[in-house]
Amino acid sequence: MPLASTRRTGLVDQVISQLRAQIDSGEWGVGDRIPTESELSDQLEVGRNTVREAVRALAHAGLLEIRQGAGTFVRASSELGGALRRRLERSRLRENLEVRRALEVEAARLAALRHSDEDMADIDRAMALRESAWRDRDMGAFVEADFTFHRAVVNATHNTLLIDLYDDIAQVVYASIAHTAYEQGDEATARPSSATDGVDHSKLTEAIRDADAAGAAREATCYIDELLSLTED
Repeated sequence: MPLASTRRTGLVDQVISQLRAQIDSGEWGVGDRIPTESELSDQLEVGRNTVREAVRALAHAGLLEIRQGAGTFVRASSELGGALRRRLERSRLRENLEVRRALEVEAARLAALRHSDEDMADIDRAMALRESAWRDRDMGAFVEADFTFHRAVVNATHNTLLIDLYDDIAQVVYASIAHTAYEQGDEATARPSSATDGVDHSKLTEAIRDADAAGAAREATCYIDELLSLTED
């Protein structure tokens, strides 16, 4: 929607509102690269300086992230999410894992009660990719698949607030998965039964499939507690 007719004094605020609306509507999801400054300037029919100011304001609020040479990306779906993510990024791994436990245990319980056939297919697909990557000791692919698996479980809750919260801390979750996976990768190669490989996520998958809410919550608690046991206090 062109914004050229808006008075200059409120133009930046209008652009901020327009960009925020794109994020709120889900048109730009967390992790997505937004249009370039030039493209936004053309779309909104405002000057590039105005777009630049608006983007910087949203970056300061934590919704966007400006990556030099790569573009601007959606960092969080709300100011609350942005503030939460910045706080989590300053926390220790143990604290991040404890936050994951708070969200993922309830997500597992709800997923067992509410999942659809499509949700289960997504979980199974991620699980297969995860196991394949671990067998191949492809840690990059394993981290991606493990994150996709946990996100699929959260999506299966059909609780939009929980899903949004998880999306807001997605980068921190991904980082904690990568940290534990890479740190234990060499050890697990020599000792395949290492708890950090998470291969036993099959028990969580089956509990969700069987609509065993208590079992799913128990399995989610177990894998986070195993990871916690491997971190320093």
